[in-house]
Amino acid sequence: MITVEQHLAGILAAALPRPAETIPLTEAAGRTLAAPAIARVDLPPFDNSAMDGFAVRFSDVASASADAPVRLRVTGDLPAGTADDPPIERGEAVRIMTGSPAPTAADAIVPFEDTVGGLADSLGEIVVTAAPKTEGAHVRRRGEDTRAGDVVLPAGTRLGALQLGALAATGIAQVEVAPRPRVAIVSTGSELVPVGESLTRGQIPESNGILLAHLAGDACADVVRRTTVDDEGPALTALLTELTEGADAVDAIIFTGGVSAGAYEVVRQRVTHMSFEKVAMQPGKPQGFGVAGRTLLFGLPGNPVSAAVSFEVFVRPALLALQGRATLHRPVLRLPVTTGWRTPPGRRQYLPVVLDRADSAAWRVAPASGGGSHLAGRLGGAEAYAIVPAEVEAVAAGDAVDILLLDH
Repeated sequence: MITVEQHLAGILAAALPRPAETIPLTEAAGRTLAAPAIARVDLPPFDNSAMDGFAVRFSDVASASADAPVRLRVTGDLPAGTADDPPIERGEAVRIMTGSPAPTAADAIVPFEDTVGGLADSLGEIVVTAAPKTEGAHVRRRGEDTRAGDVVLPAGTRLGALQLGALAATGIAQVEVAPRPRVAIVSTGSELVPVGESLTRGQIPESNGILLAHLAGDACADVVRRTTVDDEGPALTALLTELTEGADAVDAIIFTGGVSAGAYEVVRQRVTHMSFEKVAMQPGKPQGFGVAGRTLLFGLPGNPVSAAVSFEVFVRPALLALQGRATLHRPVLRLPVTTGWRTPPGRRQYLPVVLDRADSAAWRVAPASGGGSHLAGRLGGAEAYAIVPAEVEAVAAGDAVDILLLDH
């Protein structure tokens, strides 16, 4: 058997980023930056007020207090969006709203809360009852967040809501991103029937296709084909040619089933571009991988838990690598377990678990199932995988284990 790391290394060596494309920022959700995103404007783009209040000369109000208030004459009004830059003489103030350009002549903002009469609709006189702490108080300076020409986000960053907002704020309207990998999912097995159809003896609903399609989508891939083939062989051979040749070749094909050592292992028998290994893990020991043209070929076990774990460990990192993602793996936490279990000798275990959140300051985990690779129903309750090293023979209640949190 080979290790998980050995099998993954061979996969990632072949999973090279695809050529980039430039798209509007409005269409970039979930995409991965292929080049650094460079700010086009300063952020903020001008000195502006951080408070609703009054723009003043600091020297006029530096001594203001409740016992010794300072009176100022209000000479102007600056709503958000104005381009005005009114003068401010000694003893004067200008009413200003949050985000409005700070007057060149002002060097501090007094919030409404530190004035009397400041909320009046008509301009007139205000009484300042508390001095700003420093010169420049409540003034956001131009470029204090980001300067034009700065790198806002590096290449390899996934563009979620926060990242898209940051790019928009710095004036970036287009981004260079990696294309979403085009993926086909092929479930093998003469026993498989579409979900919802009546079953006869020996038949089971085809569930891996739905499972893997959503996992691939979560990895920012586009599933362009999802199908089932029997164990006879010719249908798989024709499909492989269709998906790996020509301009419409997909970036990856994910096979489930047919990779073990049985008599009807159609993927092992028919897909000559793949090599097959026994990987020291549980579930998921039988694995296949290869490359046909530009297409990565993944052979995963057919049992649903094995397929889900194998996708997480091998396929997901490869799909992210195709996109040039800087981080290929989810974060791993170290948490104690509530219930112990036996582990498979000599193999790293990935056990589906649920989180015990009874104590918000000390999460714990418990097995979601007994560990069988066929327990698809119980897999639905899992929130994470407990990762137990191959040399550990058993996990006892209270032991801390590595926990890979899934997206829920």
